Amino acid sequence: MRTVLIYQFESLCRFGCGNQGFRMKVKVVWRKVRDYVRYDLKEIAFPSSLPDPPHFKKRRKLTWKERYLVLKEATRLYAASWVRDIGPELRPNEYKNKLKSEDEPDRVKGPNGETEPSTLEDLAVAARGGMETLRPALQRVYMTRASAYRDALKSFIQGYQEGIQQVMEKKDDSESHQENNDAKKST
Repeated sequence: MRTVLIYQFESLCRFGCGNQGFRMKVKVVWRKVRDYVRYDLKEIAFPSSLPDPPHFKKRRKLTWKERYLVLKEATRLYAASWVRDIGPELRPNEYKNKLKSEDEPDRVKGPNGETEPSTLEDLAVAARGGMETLRPALQRVYMTRASAYRDALKSFIQGYQEGIQQVMEKKDDSESHQENNDAKKST
């Protein structure tokens, strides 16, 4: 668009100012500059977002009281998130559900019956503590993953060797059986 405007302006300057064509060209250039500023420049400076999909239902705007209550709850939960174990006084509904279903796959029961935090929770707490606490936590995760990988690799190698031994035994048995058949046929 910019190059078109420059070209038209240069063509205006080349021709004389006394004819009717000049006025028409000035009007065209003015209209294009005005449209550019009005529509294109506005879209470049403040791009509009994509329209919502057809199935999207718009929510109603919250009142000032509802906004205050949301902010208050969010602030309370944020402050509570800095504590390792959020107690039942902060989230009573979640603790009621936990009492109903005691089997949790992500937490491990300790020797005293206490639940130990999951790996993700350990990393989150360590990340809050800075690099000094994060490095040992990451090393623990790495070592547990590496030991699991090492154990899996050992069991695979052991199974592979057993499979090779079975194949070799079958091959030896078939060769000895074939030699016995050849000896019987020759006599």
